[in-house]
Amino acid sequence: MSNIPQTAPPPPSFKEFFLYWLKLGFISFGGPAGQISMMHQELVEKKRWISEHRFLHALNFCMLLPGPEAIQLAIYISWLMHGVAGAIVAGILFFMPAFLLLSMLASIYLEWGDVPLVQGLFYGIKPAVVAVVLFAAWRIGSRALKNELLWGMAALAFVAVFALGIGFPWIVLAAATLGAVGGKLMPEKFTSGGGHGASSKKYGPAVIDDDSPTPAHAKFSWLKTGVTLFVFVLIWLVAILAVRGEQTLADMGIFFTKAAFLTIGGAYAVLPYVYQGGVELYGWLSGAQMMDGLALGETTPGPLIMVVTWVGYMGGVAKQVFAHPVAAGLAGAGTATFFTFLPSFLLILVGGPVVEATRNELRFTAPLTGVTAAVVGVILNLAVFFAWHTFWPQGTMAAPFTQPFEWFPVFVAIGAFLALWRYKIDIMKVIGGCAVVGLAYTYTIHLL
Repeated sequence: MSNIPQTAPPPPSFKEFFLYWLKLGFISFGGPAGQISMMHQELVEKKRWISEHRFLHALNFCMLLPGPEAIQLAIYISWLMHGVAGAIVAGILFFMPAFLLLSMLASIYLEWGDVPLVQGLFYGIKPAVVAVVLFAAWRIGSRALKNELLWGMAALAFVAVFALGIGFPWIVLAAATLGAVGGKLMPEKFTSGGGHGASSKKYGPAVIDDDSPTPAHAKFSWLKTGVTLFVFVLIWLVAILAVRGEQTLADMGIFFTKAAFLTIGGAYAVLPYVYQGGVELYGWLSGAQMMDGLALGETTPGPLIMVVTWVGYMGGVAKQVFAHPVAAGLAGAGTATFFTFLPSFLLILVGGPVVEATRNELRFTAPLTGVTAAVVGVILNLAVFFAWHTFWPQGTMAAPFTQPFEWFPVFVAIGAFLALWRYKIDIMKVIGGCAVVGLAYTYTIHLL
């Protein structure tokens, strides 16, 4: 106990605050779980900018929202400490490094993607993506599906999207409705929702402590809520009007706005919707390019939903929104990223004051529990879809199992899954190892 500080640290200056979020933007690997863990270690344990209770309270709220919970948590904590300016700075710095890196990689990929070296790397990466998505389904399912009813909802969601082709938004709506109704009729079946419990760990007084009063800028008022909503709607309309002259960019603005409100359950949950729209509906990229983008998204910092930057870049080039391919790609990437993340700022700046005003245990997890169950089925469908593209690369919707069948990627996918599941090896190391294996295999085949 003697090692626990007895006084709170001084509030961070805006410069210190800025530098922290800039650094996090470049090192935030590991998906939302890794990013949230990094923030907890730095902000709660080391810097003590916010207490454990307030951190978890904010996280519980972000888990209930559509959108990437890690960036929303960063926006929430920064808004609490430095107001709207803090929220904007932290949010942008959280995804900007990934935006720049993925845009650069997309440009290189389109220019050099048919080079044998690149093809060999992706030959190993694609089955690794199959394993990563399958592992995500297992990881979420093992935590969330605590009874036969939730398992049944997951199975129904899989059948709905795989066999019946029902759109992801309708599955989310049905699952949330079933969760809300089930939470009233059978509350014991819907108590495994996505919140995080309280912790008894103590790290010493924090700048924003358990009993710290809500800052003036974070207090709820109907006027402030109305003004905030009006400003965001205005920003959205101005942005849509700015791109309306190019149909592809306008389509992206509408599509990624809808996608942003459907990311309940994390990025993996909305990937099937992005796949349906980007590949099948609008033709912005191919299924193989989507898989390659997901693989690169797993190995770059920032939220996994940053794969939308890749989709936007590919779509901008494919639809030739500008004559120069780099300009076209950046226009698509910027449009997709802007409209994906704008709702996250809105949800925090509007919902945050309500959460701060109540600051009780959140009791709205039953609909989320239903959605999470459905998400498991939807993610499993995504793994099946990626496996089909990888193991039967010549397959089409008309002839799905067109030969040849690729055996080597099957073994790579099995090995990658075992590495993730059994040996708990880091995702980046697994994908990197599979890339090297794929490169070695393709060069060996060429030599033979």
